[in-house]
Amino acid sequence: MSFKKVDFKKYSSIKIGPTVDVKVINEIGDYSDYQIIGRANNLLVSNTPPKFAVLGEEFDYIKEEDGKLYVGCATTSGKLLTYTRKNDIANLEFLAKLPGNLGGLVKMNAGLKSWEVFNYIDKIKTKDGYIKKENVDYSYRHTELNTIVYEVVFNIEKGFCKEKLKEFNKMRDNQPQMASAGSCFKNPKGDFAGRLIQEVGLKGFKKGDMSFSEVHANFLVNHGNGTFEDAIYLINEAKNRIKEKFDIEIQEEIVIY
Repeated sequence: MSFKKVDFKKYSSIKIGPTVDVKVINEIGDYSDYQIIGRANNLLVSNTPPKFAVLGEEFDYIKEEDGKLYVGCATTSGKLLTYTRKNDIANLEFLAKLPGNLGGLVKMNAGLKSWEVFNYIDKIKTKDGYIKKENVDYSYRHTELNTIVYEVVFNIEKGFCKEKLKEFNKMRDNQPQMASAGSCFKNPKGDFAGRLIQEVGLKGFKKGDMSFSEVHANFLVNHGNGTFEDAIYLINEAKNRIKEKFDIEIQEEIVIY
């Protein structure tokens, strides 16, 4: 059984959290005691986290078989995007500048606006074998997957589109370049979390070294020495103000441990 030390102040994209021993998983099994952290791109970790694990290099692979693309869930989005570009595979251009491992992207049905991972999935593999997409309960930025996903299988369509890639890169360039965990809240139906945060006066609002970004209000950013407590304060402040002003119960997209 192997473990590695992970300092979340360096490892997580929001640069907050303790140093802990993380289990490295290199074979399929039952690890229900552990939370998988992937690249920690959407995580906010407290000083009392649960037991964490990451998928090891046994699950970092891409292969084509029978018109399907089999991708291990420790594979990075960047590696998969490069592969689809080289092999003229369509539909995954939205992975441009979308950080993370495939496991995390599948778990949260990640994407950009209406483009999302589950649009192009055929099936996923868990400890119980393959599960077809139609048997997974998923929705916008959400799945009901409470088990480790080891592999994702995509349908292959030919025709990588450089124009789409440019467009997605441009969209991402409108996002803040500071330490953050990506979008803080899911967009409520028919509205945008960033607009609501701005409307309640929290765009650029700072608590300690944390703030909602001046560039894009739905990004909670760390100016250098941000703490878990300050981040939670801002998240709760946004939820309370938006509930009070718009009667909307906004939901976190960021995952809090």
